[in-house]
Amino acid sequence: MMFLHKFLPFLFQPLTISLILVLFRRRAFVWAAVLLLWISSTPVVGGLLARVAEGPAERARATEAPTADAIVVLSAGRIIAPGHAAISEWEDADRFFGGVELFLAGKAPLLVFTGAQPNGPRGVPLEGETLSTYARGLGVPQDRIATTGAVANTQEEANGVAVLLRVQRAGPTRVLLVTSAFHMPRARLLFERAGFAIVPFPVDFQYAAGSRLNVMDFLPSAVGLQKTHAMLHELYGRLFYRVTGLFAAG
Repeated sequence: MMFLHKFLPFLFQPLTISLILVLFRRRAFVWAAVLLLWISSTPVVGGLLARVAEGPAERARATEAPTADAIVVLSAGRIIAPGHAAISEWEDADRFFGGVELFLAGKAPLLVFTGAQPNGPRGVPLEGETLSTYARGLGVPQDRIATTGAVANTQEEANGVAVLLRVQRAGPTRVLLVTSAFHMPRARLLFERAGFAIVPFPVDFQYAAGSRLNVMDFLPSAVGLQKTHAMLHELYGRLFYRVTGLFAAG
């Protein structure tokens, strides 16, 4: 199942399709590959896909959020920088700061971080352990922080949090879920399947409010292709879990 989850989206990415078309070595296929790669590399297409993935979500102030039993911050991905110190660096800090802001605003008595393995050598602290240290430095008491064990994807995060919280609470738990806006629909689906009542708190928006188009938005770029790839990967993942959920229900 994990193989399908990772491999199928790769097959349907614009870059993969373009490379396959080129292999046919026919002029029509080559031009189709060029056109597909050009379109998918434009910032305007990546932005539109981000808008679709994020839906009607809006960024709210932490003080405006409702209360819950726990705040759950999903891992955002960290890397280990070169060097003997093996320092873990941010890829995105919005999830962390969103969770801490909610806690300091008094929205829940417990702050939970999930334990993704940072990209780099094995044996370094899990992401949740590193973020716990940062949270304590910002005034969150140690006894109000919890972390899951090692997790590799959103499904494992939901399962790990379920195990962790149900040791402390019986029955359904109301959770303020903090993750990227484009990732929230899939994360919410999986956490609700794990038995949680979810209050979404989306952060890390990829679509800028009030953005205006200019000529550069229609020119291909590596950044544009990266955003298109990321948004399609998320949409494919959302579809995968919905389809597999239907089969499981049947």
